[in-house]
Amino acid sequence: MPPALSFALTAFTSLFAIVDPFAALPVYLALTGQESHLHRRRTALRAAVTTLSVLLVFALSGQVLFQFFGISIGAFKIAGGLLLFAVAFDMMNAQVSPTKSTPEENADATSREDVGLMPVGIPLLSGPGAIASVMVLSARAHSFPEKGALVAAIAAVALLTWLVLRSASRIAQVLGLTGMNVIARVMGLILAAVAAQFIIDGLIASFPILSRHP
Repeated sequence: MPPALSFALTAFTSLFAIVDPFAALPVYLALTGQESHLHRRRTALRAAVTTLSVLLVFALSGQVLFQFFGISIGAFKIAGGLLLFAVAFDMMNAQVSPTKSTPEENADATSREDVGLMPVGIPLLSGPGAIASVMVLSARAHSFPEKGALVAAIAAVALLTWLVLRSASRIAQVLGLTGMNVIARVMGLILAAVAAQFIIDGLIASFPILSRHP
């Protein structure tokens, strides 16, 4: 498999697991339940575009931010991995992680006219975990094809997020609470594996001696 394609699959899998639009469905339906079908579709589109924009900005500016704050790639990978572990743990317990959304933010959102931007787009979909993931992946993309693969993976995640949200009512009826919880737990397991790999990569980058074989 070409390296760029392999990287694209890795990026897509990890980003889709952390964005996890299925986990956002209950909150999304609660915030848009009284709206018209057309309004819900527009909200879904705004949420997906917001997710796409946020992830692209941090994917393209990751290296600049590392240099500006003087953060090593290894340190950020370890921190990002620990953050993803916390999110993954909540997902495997079928709970929305506090790093994605808090009850206070959801309560505040009920008074907003546009919930597609906040809190659905930010931070429910493109929260700290997703931002950390895309910045780590950006640091791993060394060649132009790999950078293009990352952009394509982000676009694919945003597209699938839009499709899931615009079909939220139908998906909720078909899967039910149990089905969505099963998906959340599977995504959490995948995310935990991604988090572990981030931490391993971060430790090796910080302590190169760990990669040496006896």
